[in-house]
Amino acid sequence: MIYCGIDWAERTHDVALVDDTGHLLAKRHITDDAAGYKLLLELLSEYGDSEENPIPDAIETCRGLLVAILRTGKRKVFAINPMAAARYRDRHSVSRKKSDPGDALVLANILRTDMHAHRPLPDDSDLGRAIAVLARAQQDSLWNRQQLANQLRSLLREYYPAALEAFATWVNGLCRPEARELLKAAPTPTRAARLTRTQLQAALKRAGRKRGIEAEADRIRDVFRADWAHQPSLVEEALGKQMLALLIQLEAACTAADQLAEAVEDAFPQHPDAEIMLSFPGLGIQLAARILAEVGDDRTRFADGRGLKAYAGSSPITRASGKKSSITRRWVKNDRLNHAGYLWAFASLRASAGANAHYRRRREVGDWHAAAQRNLFNRMIGQLFHCLQHRKLFEEETAFPIAITAAA
Repeated sequence: MIYCGIDWAERTHDVALVDDTGHLLAKRHITDDAAGYKLLLELLSEYGDSEENPIPDAIETCRGLLVAILRTGKRKVFAINPMAAARYRDRHSVSRKKSDPGDALVLANILRTDMHAHRPLPDDSDLGRAIAVLARAQQDSLWNRQQLANQLRSLLREYYPAALEAFATWVNGLCRPEARELLKAAPTPTRAARLTRTQLQAALKRAGRKRGIEAEADRIRDVFRADWAHQPSLVEEALGKQMLALLIQLEAACTAADQLAEAVEDAFPQHPDAEIMLSFPGLGIQLAARILAEVGDDRTRFADGRGLKAYAGSSPITRASGKKSSITRRWVKNDRLNHAGYLWAFASLRASAGANAHYRRRREVGDWHAAAQRNLFNRMIGQLFHCLQHRKLFEEETAFPIAITAAA
């Protein structure tokens, strides 16, 4: 067996090949372009890399063009955690020395000695990876939108509380197009108080509102013309300009989130697992796409449901030493999947009577809300693993069987 280690960087990469005895066979310094990738593939072919007998590769990342090139064919690529690679480095040297060629050699030796303890990158389909890109981008855009909305809310509290009062009754508040249109029309409370009923109705119509325009315009007009404290006029104008600059960023974030959501809605239903995942209570297209993005469609990725539960952070972990033993929640997990799991569990409470009963039962035995949600997610994701493995749709009676006494 020959093993390859690659220490990647932004512009250049270091490659090392070792044999079963740990002897260094070759090392190269390649560039991050097509010529460098070609040199790497030629080096691997020179030492016996083929479609039938590919050389396994270790690298400290799971994305990028270099990883895409290595994943062609049946070659196994192992994404090694940089913290784990640093611990392996200390096994061979106590001087704490470090170099890029030396790191490539360490990565190759990790596969030589402990390849059984590391998992290769999952063999997901191209459609599955495309959905993962879109779902993660859409989730990031939502987080970015919320962060900008929080910044805008903090700024409005300093000089424009009337706007917050006017938009308080709307779902999503500052992220709604009506709120953004009104802030553009009146960036300061002084200008907002001068808006006429006709101008308010026109702003609501530009934002796309169809119903209740007159009543809403009257309500907003009364709020804007109420008695509010004001900053000095010059300071108020300066804060209005700052608000408009922040509003441009928020509007771009809202547009990006909407466009990415549409892209997910177009791509996800085409996946073979979409029908099974959408049969589960509490899962819509966006949330199911996020879960698929983290779980993947490689059915051999997890040996059993327990592995997936540990990866999602829903199952508890036991820490025991001597006479001390504690069972706590997991801190090392897939944060994106764990976040989607809490949303899934919360949404399933109204969509499934069995899920709601399971949650209530956990609360009755003393679990806090978060612990009960996590326990419900642990059960639901185990059921999802079973359904995906056996290609079955969700069945309420099978997932949450009703006790005979309760039925009676």
